[in-house]
Amino acid sequence: MNKSTQEIVEHSADGLANTRNTLPMVLLRAREALMERLRPVLHAHEITEQQWRVIRILREEGCTDATTLAEMGCILPPSLTRMLKNLESRNLVMMEKDASDGRRRLVSLTPEGFDLIEKISPQINVINLEIEEMLGRSMMTGLLTDLNVLLKKLD
Repeated sequence: MNKSTQEIVEHSADGLANTRNTLPMVLLRAREALMERLRPVLHAHEITEQQWRVIRILREEGCTDATTLAEMGCILPPSLTRMLKNLESRNLVMMEKDASDGRRRLVSLTPEGFDLIEKISPQINVINLEIEEMLGRSMMTGLLTDLNVLLKKLD
């Protein structure tokens, strides 16, 4: 058994796995390492990670209600509400009441929101390609497949 495999299976006296090798911690560290590469691009365009997720989802899904947007973006509804107000004040999204259900808020991208995505996407794509080249297409595909299987099993 190699060192990294031994570290993964090491447990403390109380039976808990060493924190640095638990799935939640490894996933968090991996996410942080990835985001460190993307943050400078987002910050240069004065947009947060969460705002980027929201406008990307809106581009892919089209007009979407706020509840669905919060779920898809892994954002707590109160945080999304504040964020949408900010994005609306910057004219990146438009919000309106659903004609069939006045309690629902529908959110869509404005032309300025689409333009922002077009400005940022080339830089993000370069970073994503660098990461894929580092890992190799096979490993990248395997990671995505495995993590999606994990999500389905945990759901």
